[in-house]
Amino acid sequence: MFHRLGHFVVKRAWWVIIAWVIASIGLAAFAPKMSASTDESEFLPKHYESIRASVLQEEKFPAEFSPAAILLFERTDGGALTDTDKADMAKVVKGLTDEHIPLVEQVIPPSPQSTSKDGHYAMSMVSIDKTKMQTDEYSDAAKKLRDDGKKLAEGTALKYQVGGQAAMALDQKESSSATDAITMVATVVLIVVIVGVIFRGILVGWLPVLLSLFPMIAASGLIAFVTKLFDLKSSPIASAIQIVVILGVGTDYFLFLMFRYRERLRAGDDRKSAVANGVGRVGEAIASAAGAVTVAFAVLLLSELGMFTALGPALAISVIVTALASLTLTPALLAVIPAKATFWPGRKWMEEPKGARFHKLGNTVGRRPGLIAVVSGGLLVILSLAGLGYQGTFDMAKSMMPKDKESMVVMDSLSKGFSAGAADPTHVFLTTGGGGKLDTGALDGFGAKLGQVPGVAGVAPEQKISQDGSTADFTVTLKDAAASNAAIDAVTDLRSTAHSAAPGGTEAVVGGTSSVYKDINLAMTHDYKLVFPVAGLLILLILGLQLRSVVAPWYLMASVGLGFAATLGATTVAFLKIGTEPGLMFMLPIFIYLFVVAIGTDYNILIIARLREEAREGRSPREAAREAVRHAGPTVAAAGFILAASFATFMLAGNVLFAELGFALAIGIVLAAFVMAMFFTPAITALLGKKAWWPGHGAMPDHGPEAVGEREPEPAGRF
Repeated sequence: MFHRLGHFVVKRAWWVIIAWVIASIGLAAFAPKMSASTDESEFLPKHYESIRASVLQEEKFPAEFSPAAILLFERTDGGALTDTDKADMAKVVKGLTDEHIPLVEQVIPPSPQSTSKDGHYAMSMVSIDKTKMQTDEYSDAAKKLRDDGKKLAEGTALKYQVGGQAAMALDQKESSSATDAITMVATVVLIVVIVGVIFRGILVGWLPVLLSLFPMIAASGLIAFVTKLFDLKSSPIASAIQIVVILGVGTDYFLFLMFRYRERLRAGDDRKSAVANGVGRVGEAIASAAGAVTVAFAVLLLSELGMFTALGPALAISVIVTALASLTLTPALLAVIPAKATFWPGRKWMEEPKGARFHKLGNTVGRRPGLIAVVSGGLLVILSLAGLGYQGTFDMAKSMMPKDKESMVVMDSLSKGFSAGAADPTHVFLTTGGGGKLDTGALDGFGAKLGQVPGVAGVAPEQKISQDGSTADFTVTLKDAAASNAAIDAVTDLRSTAHSAAPGGTEAVVGGTSSVYKDINLAMTHDYKLVFPVAGLLILLILGLQLRSVVAPWYLMASVGLGFAATLGATTVAFLKIGTEPGLMFMLPIFIYLFVVAIGTDYNILIIARLREEAREGRSPREAAREAVRHAGPTVAAAGFILAASFATFMLAGNVLFAELGFALAIGIVLAAFVMAMFFTPAITALLGKKAWWPGHGAMPDHGPEAVGEREPEPAGRF
């Protein structure tokens, strides 16, 4: 099949190139515009308690003041606020009110209740039209409050800053744009330099980047159409990850083909035959690898978190389009570009290197597979044990933005001057459900029980009653910041108390940010039990179909599972043991699982495909392991190094989330390529011998027509 595809593309190379150009431009021109959501509650199904509480609040208290921005005042010299300062604060608030900033509904002046006990901080609450939360106007309102407020505060002793949800959306927008730019530039530089050095050429270094532009444009257009068609959410971290996935995976597949292309040229094939034969040899490996990655991403549709149901299809589409480009556009370009131009100015690309390091590695694996399996497997087990210290955290705001962003500074100041949970209280709603009247005499007793819950700093003495008298809103201030693990634990106890203490005929539901994070935690538990196993089984099926084996897929998946645990362990050590972070971001294990299991399987697929190829040539299991490492090792090493380095660029973004994500994915790819694929998989396969291919015929010599005249030369050497 892939031999026929290779010959088809080579014969119609220019038509293939033109088709990709037209398709990419067309998709980009007509794709609908997307906006990313930063509201975590939007990513939860409606049956969760925090969402039911939000719906109840909208229904029973539609006009309730819900601050979207917080204006924080303090003196520039750090002293206590004076009467003059309070007068200046009133002028700033009045000035902002008189400006009638679009979407700003109300600016509440600071009061004794919104002034810290030590008198150093004062808060002004701002209501912004929450129906516009997913529009640019929402963050623009925060920018206007920030810029105009600072001008109004000029000439006073006040330091004026803006925080809260709208300000976080503004800072996140700016931070995300910077992250995308940094990720793109760093990844491009890495690919151009490393690929150029590997093949000793300038154009060949730029080819994977130039080739990635078409699937990047086409995939973005398709993602926009799918997102709109199925009404999916768009995650703010999706664009940066999509860039690295397309560039990283695209470069992997480019290298898979380029090494085979160069080998065929060295074997004496003309340029077009070398391209066609290269596609024929690695096409199945690329398709299988892309299938595994696509399945792993697509399974995220089963997630209960909208963040992942949006990210999954986007990344699956990106991988499919990238794989199609690798099997059609890449060979088409190689077919029309002279080989000398591709590898220019290198002069020795046709020469086989002497004494290649992968020849020695292959000999070591072939001679001592038992020792290699124990050492490589032991390393994975040791790192896996370190993962027992894993601790998650849900504070996305702090993790997704640098600590010096103004909204983060405000959050830190609020935790110093007030109760850490004061800026984002929890709401407990007591409702009759059927529209009947509440027994107001029971409300004080219910509120008193809420105040006795561990982790609760206080309950507002006055409850708000809905207009129809059916629902009461109890404002509960927690001792800890809303996104902290301590606050989430407190909400767990608060829910239990509220449910049990609700008077007969009523129902209590707990809402607010801490409640949302509690439900995200529950949704994550659901995903671990469903998404992980389903993705693993589907990848197992893909491996079984590719290898025609029942045995090999199981130990391949076992090795990748060890790689996941080892990656989590290494990241735990780096950030929790050596570093000072209180926990790893809650979504990190899913990202590790998907990228290490899916993309890490690429390298196992490439190695196992070569092992099967060598076995079908009639080699013994140990000889097959030797030759697989010898020939496929350079490809795995180059692809793994580039992809790991690409993911590592996330660490340049300047925030905790991307630092953790970059480190975890980079170390995971290193383990997948340089421990699992290079050593563990060929060693285990050599030890199992022909049993690895049962019940297929992987160990039978292959005398089919596709094998004739396509045996690679003996050496396979340095990069």
